[in-house]
Amino acid sequence: MDDKELAEIYAFAVQLGKDAGDMLMAAAQRRIDGSGDETSSSTVSYVEKENSVDIVTKTDNDVEHFIRTSVEAKYPDHGFLGEESYSAGASRTYLVDDRPTWIVDPLDGTVNFTHLFPMFCVSIAFAVNGIPIIGVINAPFLHQSFSSCVGKGAWLNDTQRLPLIRNPTPPMPHNAPSGCTFSCEWGKDRRDIPDGNMTRKVESFVNMASERGGRGGKGGMVHGVRSLGSATLDLAYTAMGSFDIWWEGGCWEWDVAAGFAILEEAGGLITTANPPEDPETADIPKAHLGAPQVLQRKKLVANLRRELYERFGSEFDI
Repeated sequence: MDDKELAEIYAFAVQLGKDAGDMLMAAAQRRIDGSGDETSSSTVSYVEKENSVDIVTKTDNDVEHFIRTSVEAKYPDHGFLGEESYSAGASRTYLVDDRPTWIVDPLDGTVNFTHLFPMFCVSIAFAVNGIPIIGVINAPFLHQSFSSCVGKGAWLNDTQRLPLIRNPTPPMPHNAPSGCTFSCEWGKDRRDIPDGNMTRKVESFVNMASERGGRGGKGGMVHGVRSLGSATLDLAYTAMGSFDIWWEGGCWEWDVAAGFAILEEAGGLITTANPPEDPETADIPKAHLGAPQVLQRKKLVANLRRELYERFGSEFDI
């Protein structure tokens, strides 16, 4: 794929994100005005999928249909993976292969949308060989649109390059994760079982918030713990520099693909929770280096990663 073709796809993705964001905002405005299908700003019709916090609205489906048909008309040879069309089917196989593929969450933060909490967005990624190389995240209620193209940087509203704090890239605090802002989500798996996803998450949340040396030496005493209700926006705000660390478990491709592309292009690093045999010497797993800031921060992140392994073992991810 040459630079001209990549630039055309990027421009198409950005416009697609703007148009889909307009659809989300129009749906929200109809609820605020009391017009359309919803009768008030406090109610919206939705259907539960796996449980009462895993829901889908008519807006989710309408926006995904718009994005899918637009992509199929423009790039009929490209693959497409959308949350709602995938969730509606019976298949649970891995659907992202080496071909050019669009990975879409038409409305990330659906619960937020149903409550008119502004942290909801459309997420569009374009991946080649399984690696997201273009990302677009549009949060219309916030008037914030994030975008990136591999090797071209990451941007807020097409004008401000990410991260917003630059030159030089701020180092991690000496006692990291103390002094950091930590972002996480409760997730959709709410089963109250001893080794369940929620139980492990809560344990790690408390470890991060606890005073240094607390909880048997696991206390991280971060500046704050934030949960936006949208993994996609968590990643966008990490790329912006508002969050220092984002951790999540149990995500699907559409939850993170656009955010991964933007965060890496902004100079962030994405790695796994699985500790290597020797944290002192092991390389940091990464998808690709989209920006030179990654190289500047590699040693600092490696040191933080080693400290987090010592504190949290296999339960933690940055």
